[in-house]
Amino acid sequence: MALSALGLVAAFGLAGCGKEEAKKLPEQPAPKVVDGDKVVFLTNAPQLSSIVIETASARTLAITHLTGRLYWNDDSTVRIFTPVAGRVKDIKADLGQPVAVGAPLAEIDSPDFGQARADARAADGNLAVAEKAYTRNKLMQEHGAAAEKDVESAEAAFVAARAERERATARLANYGGSASETNAVYILRSPLAGVLVDKNINPGQELRADMMLANATQLYTPLFVVSDPTKLWLQLDVAESDLPLLRTGEKLRIVSRAFPDKTFDGVIEKIGETLDSNTRTIKVRGVVANPDQLLKAEMYVAVDVLQDVGTAAQAGVEISSKALFMKGDDSFLFIEQSPGEFKRQQVKVGSERDSKVPIFEGVTPGQKVVTEGALLLQAIVDPAS
Repeated sequence: MALSALGLVAAFGLAGCGKEEAKKLPEQPAPKVVDGDKVVFLTNAPQLSSIVIETASARTLAITHLTGRLYWNDDSTVRIFTPVAGRVKDIKADLGQPVAVGAPLAEIDSPDFGQARADARAADGNLAVAEKAYTRNKLMQEHGAAAEKDVESAEAAFVAARAERERATARLANYGGSASETNAVYILRSPLAGVLVDKNINPGQELRADMMLANATQLYTPLFVVSDPTKLWLQLDVAESDLPLLRTGEKLRIVSRAFPDKTFDGVIEKIGETLDSNTRTIKVRGVVANPDQLLKAEMYVAVDVLQDVGTAAQAGVEISSKALFMKGDDSFLFIEQSPGEFKRQQVKVGSERDSKVPIFEGVTPGQKVVTEGALLLQAIVDPAS
């Protein structure tokens, strides 16, 4: 019995010592602290080994790696059809040939043109007869040998003949002919100076004046195309999100697959007013310098829109796409504010290209952005998401 009592006393004594020693042990700090959108880790927290940081840098290109299509500059291009029906008698110009204003391109044997010349000559004759009749009736009236109604009738005939002569002469002049010639050969001429860049006409071919109104490609194709190939137009389809970065006058850098080691210079000339509802892109027109005529119309090229110095602040920064995550319809990332301290930040982004995303709002150059481990931090800040 005495031994049992001593055992109980010893047991209680040991238990008391254990409690006392437990009170003396230091408390272990929490590995992280969450405060709203912020999370702070201890210096040696294991989670830090899963986080990679990247410094945000200012964008050097506003928009890069677009695809563009080259086409003829409509300000210096004319697509030529025939205004008369007939048969091609001779072709006066060939592809690549420089042509001046009014240079002959083809000869067309045209009954329509011959009729226009005949009408002009007939109108000249009718006017001469009507003028003589009017003059004669006026003289006869002065001597009392003609009635007033006869003079008025002759005057009306004279006015009508003069109007018909003006109409027939204007029609013939529109064709580029004159009433002094008598043949029916129409000369198709170039209304602009440039280079003959396309030709769709053959000797002996039958032509119609309303070919451009047809719905068949082989009919409404122009007979000749004269243009200035040293300046081409460029069409770009730019994403809606990149629209704030575009300015007329911004420089373009163009590369063609045909000449991968050579770059061509261009400039943005026009920005469209309508957004394509299907592709959510807007059409942008550029002008490309092509002094050596290496680039050709209908080529597809790679285009970089170079950042203008005046809009550098609006260009934002560029970071890895791995830094971003979505919450609803909004984009977020984490910024390292100090070692071990991270803050969730909502951002406005552009279109991803080459695993890089432009950031327009929310991040400034020099800030440190989490590029790996963002989802880990998001799970800590917002466990319910």
